[in-house]
Amino acid sequence: MKSLKILLNGIIRENPTFVLLLGMCPTLGTTSSAINGLSMGLATAFVLICSNAAISSVKNLIPDQVRIPAYIVLVATFVSIIQLLMEAYVPALYESLGLFIPLIVVNCIVLGRAEAFASKNNIFFSLLDGLGMGLGFTLALTLLGMIREFLGTGKLFGLLVYSDAYGSLLFILAPGGFIVLGYLIALINKIKTKD
Repeated sequence: MKSLKILLNGIIRENPTFVLLLGMCPTLGTTSSAINGLSMGLATAFVLICSNAAISSVKNLIPDQVRIPAYIVLVATFVSIIQLLMEAYVPALYESLGLFIPLIVVNCIVLGRAEAFASKNNIFFSLLDGLGMGLGFTLALTLLGMIREFLGTGKLFGLLVYSDAYGSLLFILAPGGFIVLGYLIALINKIKTKD
C-alpha cells in the first residue's frame, strides 16, 4: 500500500509540473510538439529513476559537507548516458531537444527528489518515487505538447488532424506555452477543489 501511494504521489498529488510547478524551463521550452514533450519527459524519468536509486544506495557513504555536489555528479552521470544514447540512436530528436537534455542535471525536480526523498529512504521506495515523479512529469509534458501542437499546427504526434492553415502560431511559441500551462493548472486546481 505504501509503495502504491509513493508511486501515485508524483503522478497526481505532487505532480512536478501541475502541482509543484517545478521544471518550468524544459516544460515550456520543449513542449511545442507532443513528441518533444514525451521524449523530454522520458529522458527526465530515466534520470530520476536511476539517480534516485544510486543516491539511495550510497547515501550513508557521502559526508554531509559534499552531499549536494556528490548528488550532482551522480545525476550528471545518468544525464550523460541518456544524452549519448539519444545522440547515437535518435539524432533528430536529440537536435530538437538541444540544450535541454544537459540541463536535466540542474533540474530542480531531480535534485529536489534526491534531497527530499532518495537520501532518506531505501532503494525500492526511491525507485518508485523516481518512477512516479518521472511519469507525472512525462504525462504533463506530453499533454502540454499535444495541446500546443494541435492548436498550433493541426497535428498530433506529427499526424495531420486538420489543415495547418487553421492553426495558430501563438501556441507553438513561448506565449502559447504559458497560456496552455496556465489553463491546465487552473483546470487541475478546479478538479482538486471539487474532490
